[in-house]
Amino acid sequence: MAKGEGAEQYSNASLLNKSVSSDGIKLARKREYSDKLSICNKICYAIGGAPYQITGCALGFFLQIYLLDVAQVDPFYASIILFVGRAWDAITDPTIGFLVSRSPWTRFGRMLPWILLSTPLAVLSYFLIWYVPPFENGKVIWYLFFYCLFQTLQTCFHVPYSALTMFISSEQKERDSATAYRMTVEVLGTVVGTAIQGQIVGMANAPCIPVSGLMMDELSNSSMSLQNSTQPVISLEHTKVAYMIASGVICAIYVLCAIILFFGVREQKESCRLRSEPMSFFQGIKLVMGHGPYAKLVTVFLFTSLGFMLLEGNFALFCSYTLGFRNDFQNILLIIMLSATLTIPFWQWFLSHFGKKTAVYVGSLSVVPFMIGVVCIKSNLIVTYIVSFAAGVGVAAAFLLPWSMLPDVVDDFKVQNPDSTGHEALFYSFYVFFTKFASGVSLGISTLSLDFAGYVTRGCSQPAEVDLTLKLLVSAAPIALILTGLVILYFYPINEERRQGNRKLLQEQRDNEAASDMDSTELSNMV
Repeated sequence: MAKGEGAEQYSNASLLNKSVSSDGIKLARKREYSDKLSICNKICYAIGGAPYQITGCALGFFLQIYLLDVAQVDPFYASIILFVGRAWDAITDPTIGFLVSRSPWTRFGRMLPWILLSTPLAVLSYFLIWYVPPFENGKVIWYLFFYCLFQTLQTCFHVPYSALTMFISSEQKERDSATAYRMTVEVLGTVVGTAIQGQIVGMANAPCIPVSGLMMDELSNSSMSLQNSTQPVISLEHTKVAYMIASGVICAIYVLCAIILFFGVREQKESCRLRSEPMSFFQGIKLVMGHGPYAKLVTVFLFTSLGFMLLEGNFALFCSYTLGFRNDFQNILLIIMLSATLTIPFWQWFLSHFGKKTAVYVGSLSVVPFMIGVVCIKSNLIVTYIVSFAAGVGVAAAFLLPWSMLPDVVDDFKVQNPDSTGHEALFYSFYVFFTKFASGVSLGISTLSLDFAGYVTRGCSQPAEVDLTLKLLVSAAPIALILTGLVILYFYPINEERRQGNRKLLQEQRDNEAASDMDSTELSNMV
């Protein structure tokens, strides 16, 4: 594994005192060079993060409204599908992380084979989520099965990919740079996912159904508009086909990104130190969650992620019914994601100059005014676009900062536990689990709340209780959760001073390992 400049300096010093061959110098230079990642390597690595965000964005923004208005699943059963599908990750994420951490090294690496082999079945199960089966009795089982299956297979992709950050380079600066590339592509992936799903489905949006009890003039106006319309009427079947077309396009992108990642990234082998003895699953949980900084960081982002997931999962319904922008909600979502993509470089600059904890505070709080303002707007589309663009700035921080801080926690664990190695996948898998669990809880609770409030499937309007519930789900509840997470962040112990100290200590460890390798090389040459 690459060791950096310190290894070269150490080996040069020993060469002055020993008459050794030039192989040691060549080995040191090779290691120094292998630590550096080319722009092509970073781009290929970053592209690998797009499938998770594209599919996650499509599911997060559209699955709820799809189950309720297109598949016409009862809101109570829809909440079960959404919650159980995500809660299933309580088993799959840590389990896959445990299995990955014990996977043997292959000529392709330890992480990349998981990514390649899980892709075909993942895209198939994703496509079938967006297919409405021609039967009613087993429809709930259908969506629950394929949703859980896709979550499992996507975990087999995303957990190794997340842990791959620690194996593309041993240099913290290079990993942070690659993470910035990755976050830019991932946020761009959310734009692509929102654009593909939103625009294709938006072109085949079936008309709403007037709710009984509406004023007679509204009913007559809607019937006259249908009669006078010169365009063909879009049926629910057209909407179903549109969802399938969108999912097919996303599946093709998923496969392409996996191929680029596999052939464009070289996974570096772990250092010459022996990996620690294999441990049981529960020992791994105790080890990871017993590391204080990691437990605090995961708790922080559990609360903040839950807040952002509530906003994400209910925003389409909020725009459609509360704000009355049924035919424009996909464009509003696109504006948010586009703004987030454009501001990722700003947040990368901000955290490098002011520190990561400060960036979390500023980034998370910057979205609060949007959450307050969006519920105070009286159906003004232009103002909604402006507020949505401003909200994207905070969304960008929510994407970048967790993944930028996780390597710091892993490095801190390595410094405090130098003899315990090979557990990177466990750290990342538990964070992925908590993120997905937050999404499942948010979608399940919100859908169940809408059921209790009297949600009307495909209704042109909703009861006042539903409007109030949606306002709470996209404003008051997310704000409370985000503020709770920021309070916990105050006790997060890894500041910039400790982070730089860990970097120096790990560099010294790598230098010592490099020196040991040099001595071994010299001895073998002398023999």
